[in-house]
Amino acid sequence: MNTGSRLSHLTCLSCGGEYDAHILNNYCQQCSQPLVARYNLNNQIKRPVWSTMSRSGMWEWKEFLPVFRSENIISLGEGMTEVRSLSGWAKGIGLGRPLLMKDESTNPTGSFKARGMSAAVSKAVELGVRHFCTPTAGNAGSALAAYAALAGTKASVFMPKQTPKMFSFDVSLMDADVYMVEGTIRDAGLLMAEKNKEWGAWDVSTLKEPYRLEGKKTMGYELAVQLNFKLPDVIFYPTGGGTGLIGIWKAFKEMQAMGWIDEIPTRMVAVQMEGCAPIVKAWQQGSDSSEVWNEPAETAANGLRVPKAFGDKLILTTLQESKGFAISVSESEMLTELKSFAIVEGHFVSPEGAACLAAIKKSKSDGDLDDSWDIAFIQTGNGYKYAENLWA
Repeated sequence: MNTGSRLSHLTCLSCGGEYDAHILNNYCQQCSQPLVARYNLNNQIKRPVWSTMSRSGMWEWKEFLPVFRSENIISLGEGMTEVRSLSGWAKGIGLGRPLLMKDESTNPTGSFKARGMSAAVSKAVELGVRHFCTPTAGNAGSALAAYAALAGTKASVFMPKQTPKMFSFDVSLMDADVYMVEGTIRDAGLLMAEKNKEWGAWDVSTLKEPYRLEGKKTMGYELAVQLNFKLPDVIFYPTGGGTGLIGIWKAFKEMQAMGWIDEIPTRMVAVQMEGCAPIVKAWQQGSDSSEVWNEPAETAANGLRVPKAFGDKLILTTLQESKGFAISVSESEMLTELKSFAIVEGHFVSPEGAACLAAIKKSKSDGDLDDSWDIAFIQTGNGYKYAENLWA
């Protein structure tokens, strides 16, 4: 059955090159930058109403996702996660309004990575892929292993040895091949690239193929409809590879193209750790790209140990277009707010989510947040999966 997908083509935002969406493409062959999916959108497409939606999962947005045939959708019920309005912690740090938390920890495999892998694996399977590979800080590997298993395909996952054992166990349980690597996710990616010269597996590294972005953009669609299209004034996003941050902004722009919203008031904020902050450094220097972070990247927030994001230019462009900013926090600030939030709100957020909380508190203290603003953050994963790191 046809999904009704409006997918038109792929394009490179750097050089303008266009690619056929019916053919397997990864990144731009002309300038080696990420490709993004484009859709046939117009202002005749009816805006949905939350109360009438089935809320069955992210594939409710299949018109704006890349898979053409329903039988190729590989889904575990990801998406349609709750937005919670939390006043206790917000009041405690002096915010003028309750804090909005998009809780991605309730996704299959425990994080927002399920969205991206559902879209990426589904589209690749539609185009004939039977072997996938990725480097991971943890959650992406868990998600790839699960969706590859459901699709009956092979997965090879490369992760730093510092990754909590829960993640390697999770991946192995799904019968994926696990390779433990000294160093960071960058080192894992380099080893994977070397191994993959022999395999020819489909590389689903962050933004090295165009479809994980499409799954993650559904967070933006959901936020809009859940908030009756009154978008937050600020969204704090934990930024390693940055796909979610780019994706949410992409969703807002697509909705604007369809006339669902007139203007986009949202400032996107990239949150990183002081021990690994290449995007923050580039932002402060006014650069349009980041350099490799060569200092030791030590943090309990595994997803933020990314020395160089492949989509760094898209991240920085998103911050500029949205009039947002980049901010880093210390390990102690992150751990303090993880504990404080748990005590006040009863949520065990991921370290990456806690980094956003620390960034919100820091931004409030620095006078960067107006009391009238609606402030949101993305709670990207399940804190329990990080217990080994946090216990240490």
